[in-house]
Amino acid sequence: MTVTAIVLAAGQGSRFRVEAGADKDKLLADCVGLDGVIRPVIEQVLRNLPVGVVRRWLVTSPERSEVIRLARVYGCEVLLLHSAGMGDSIAAAVAASSPSDGWLVVLGDMPFIQPSSIERVIDGMEQGGISVPVQEGRYGHPVAFGREFGPGLMALSGDRGARSLFAEAIVNEVLVEDVGVLWDIDVPQSLSFKPI
Repeated sequence: MTVTAIVLAAGQGSRFRVEAGADKDKLLADCVGLDGVIRPVIEQVLRNLPVGVVRRWLVTSPERSEVIRLARVYGCEVLLLHSAGMGDSIAAAVAASSPSDGWLVVLGDMPFIQPSSIERVIDGMEQGGISVPVQEGRYGHPVAFGREFGPGLMALSGDRGARSLFAEAIVNEVLVEDVGVLWDIDVPQSLSFKPI
């Protein structure tokens, strides 16, 4: 089964910029990864993608030249979008990467997800279902969608994500002991990962 990873990196990170400064892109903020090495947030996300995920797309805005460069270093096709909307990003990437056996939607500001958790989410994707990691009763990321969700994913728009598709699907909950599936970088303080 060939699953396509879609890394969403088009959002502007306005909450982060309010605290860190208008010129500070959270995707390029220094972050200590799971291996203890400091890299930009988006690079940590790309490094955590399992080797077996060979089809990779990253969606970002045209002015983010360093994000584009890093995406290419890590084997991603790059899709440039003039919208920061999550729905627009998912729809455009699914359309660009079709056909695929499924899609793994990865948020570009979640640098602490263990590769093994990502592999388990992919393994949990069943025909007719959506696979989502669950940590202490809460849904996290990334989320995997089977091929049959292609039309629904391509119909998304604006800033609305794919949660609406959960209502019409078998949702396979993958239990993980990985706080990283819930940990996104919204503000500068969240760059310091503190596993519970």
